[in-house]
Amino acid sequence: MKSDTYNIIVIKSKAFALKSIKLYRYLIEEKHEYVLSRQFLRSATSIGANIKEAIRGQSNADFGSKMNIALKEASETEYWLELMQESEYISYNQGEETLNDCRELLRILTAIVKTTFDNN
Repeated sequence: MKSDTYNIIVIKSKAFALKSIKLYRYLIEEKHEYVLSRQFLRSATSIGANIKEAIRGQSNADFGSKMNIALKEASETEYWLELMQESEYISYNQGEETLNDCRELLRILTAIVKTTFDNN
């Protein structure tokens, strides 16, 4: 997994981060929500950052550790999205596409982490 130019998890996590930045801007500018949105933005953008770090990892253990951190950040992001939907800061429709993207990242990352640690 050395090249990240065409790596699906890199592409999807970056697209997710960009979508999350747009949602964050909406929450700040339209809803004047500053606490949940900040937590959401931090965890949402951390997913891709940890994936990029993992790809440049020094060992399989380093790779697995960083991917596991990305998985935890994706799980946290899912929580913030659910919380913002349920508290009606965002509508069901506003959050559903982003939530589905987040859950897709969770599935991919779960498979990567499981495969990485099963092969050690």
